[in-house]
Amino acid sequence: MSLQCPTRLYIARHGAADHDEARVLSDEGGWLTERGREQVRSCARSLTADRIAAVQTSPREPAVESGRVAASILSVGLEVLPGLAEIAVGECAGRPRGDRSFQDVYDAWTAGDLQVRVPGAESGAEVIARFREAVESVADRFRGEQVLVFSHSGVMSLAIPRLATNTPDSLADNKPVPPADPAVLEVGDEGWRVVSWPRSSGSPAR
Repeated sequence: MSLQCPTRLYIARHGAADHDEARVLSDEGGWLTERGREQVRSCARSLTADRIAAVQTSPREPAVESGRVAASILSVGLEVLPGLAEIAVGECAGRPRGDRSFQDVYDAWTAGDLQVRVPGAESGAEVIARFREAVESVADRFRGEQVLVFSHSGVMSLAIPRLATNTPDSLADNKPVPPADPAVLEVGDEGWRVVSWPRSSGSPAR
């Protein structure tokens, strides 16, 4: 990465979606509820004075839909980046939410063992690496500008604190990210810096 000046990134979990209340683990994205769309509209309107240059999203449907809503309000382009996707559940798909086989992996990651792998899916190190690559590619292409990014609670909570130079790894542990309330980051030659982090609210959601 060769950034001459930092890019300001507003990285948000997508708006509330029907899948958020599902009782089983799944990589299916669901779709935004009307409440979720209004959350995204409010987020986008709050950034109209910030000269947002583009919207980037995870490929999962709630994030893409959130991006479309926001990009329309902000009159900017939209791009989908696979690296922003949520943590895949792999062979745990269909098991009850909170299943120990998945939760034990996430607990190992937050305890510092990032080599543990979700059965049939990624290790913590791989999750962080592909999220980092995606975010830094955005920062490199929009040097010195502001970009709105829609991703997911789990990957944001794991990756961002462990990539930022000014936050503890535990910043977001057990603190689910609220919908459409961006974490503000600066990413540049000096690395990643968290400017602000959203207040956690509600129940855990992916």
